[in-house]
Amino acid sequence: MTGVQSAPSATIVIFGALGDLARRLLSPALVNLACAGLLAHDTLIIGVARADGNDQTLRDALDQFVENESDYSHLRNRIVYIRGDFDDPATFTAIADRCLGNAIFYLATPASYFEPFADRLAVAGLLDESRGFRRIIIEKPFGADLASAQALNRKLLEHADEQQIYRIDHFLGKETVQNLMVLRFGNTLFDAAWDYRHVDHIQITAAETVTIGSRGKFYDATGALRDMVPNHLFQLMTLVGMEPPTGLDSDAIQDAKAAFGEAVRPVPASDAIRARYGAGMVGSEAVAAYVDADGVDPAGVTETYAALKVRIDTPRWAGVPFYLRTGKALAARDTTIVIQYREALPKLFDHGGAPADRLILQIQPNEGIQLEFVAKTPGPTLAIAPIVMDFRYAKRFPIDRQTGYETLLYDALVGDRTLFSRADHVEAGWRMVAELQAAWAAEDAPAAYSAGSAGPFAADTLLSRDARHWYPLR
Repeated sequence: MTGVQSAPSATIVIFGALGDLARRLLSPALVNLACAGLLAHDTLIIGVARADGNDQTLRDALDQFVENESDYSHLRNRIVYIRGDFDDPATFTAIADRCLGNAIFYLATPASYFEPFADRLAVAGLLDESRGFRRIIIEKPFGADLASAQALNRKLLEHADEQQIYRIDHFLGKETVQNLMVLRFGNTLFDAAWDYRHVDHIQITAAETVTIGSRGKFYDATGALRDMVPNHLFQLMTLVGMEPPTGLDSDAIQDAKAAFGEAVRPVPASDAIRARYGAGMVGSEAVAAYVDADGVDPAGVTETYAALKVRIDTPRWAGVPFYLRTGKALAARDTTIVIQYREALPKLFDHGGAPADRLILQIQPNEGIQLEFVAKTPGPTLAIAPIVMDFRYAKRFPIDRQTGYETLLYDALVGDRTLFSRADHVEAGWRMVAELQAAWAAEDAPAAYSAGSAGPFAADTLLSRDARHWYPLR
């Protein structure tokens, strides 16, 4: 973010300031912004939580991420902690006494607090923009289905304008994800080949090696579909599939995203599979079956893996399926977008089983872009071999300390909503899976796959029936 002006003066209020999200991602992101000179020197950070603590508690939480004290010292003395219950009006009164100008309110809390927070912020006058901007940042899950997402949107819009609401998806802070717009619309080579005439199909994968760990009770009420598909994967699919926006301003990009969302067909149960992991080995670690984890109902039907075939009703993607998959306790941590091109015509060369050209965007863990194609091998015969051109962000740019939240926090401070979700687009994501949610709720337990594998056999069948196969996890 070199050469970018610092954000305007503001108070940043983080509810749930001592929780996991704040500790792992928000705290280092704030430190990185401060050290890069992108926070105004009079920025005030207020952490709010129920746990015992004081200003020093919160400062210690951020200190561990500081490498250059001189770049950070101006912010450290402007970090304060408020201990209070989220349902106590006195907590919000204490916040209001310190918020005298611009402010953003980051809800790093369980989703059950989102609707009550809207009421309590409004009652305390914290959403009144007469003395400066007031913005709410909301983490996923934004609803549990279409009806609850619509209800949450209605509640928020009772007290705030759409322009004040920043629905955050941390995947959109990844450099490779942000680069999708540049890759597509800034390069003639890719822009010209981004449609049904050249693309056979598209795969979007979000694979994790981690199990549900100690989050059994939460995850058993959520599952892989709800946790990942209508938000993270839907957002990635939108950036791949949307039409060129009329401009680079936030409204133009949000309009393009919303138009794509309207063109996504609901997914029927016949175009999706689900499963959950059984016992196995993830790397060198033995993993117990999902149903044996603490907090999990062994008689329940929650899935830890989901794969879908999605159809898009636009001329650009006529006949081109989007395949989405996500799961836990898999063989590799791997989030990728694969653009699989059609075979060249006429077929002059024998590929010897090598695939047609592919463009691979690696979102995590090693952000980058690969282009796979074929080239002639040295020698007197006209033989070909697969070749990979590989670009890695970390080799070209200093991004090793970034969490992905830096850009999102900065954008919220300057009022750029490009990387955030509008209400209609959030609801489109839930509409895509609504039919599937209803069907799965009435089904028996999911199929099984071994922990440490690439997933269930049925996921392979989802593609093999179309004479296609998944790009391997790496």
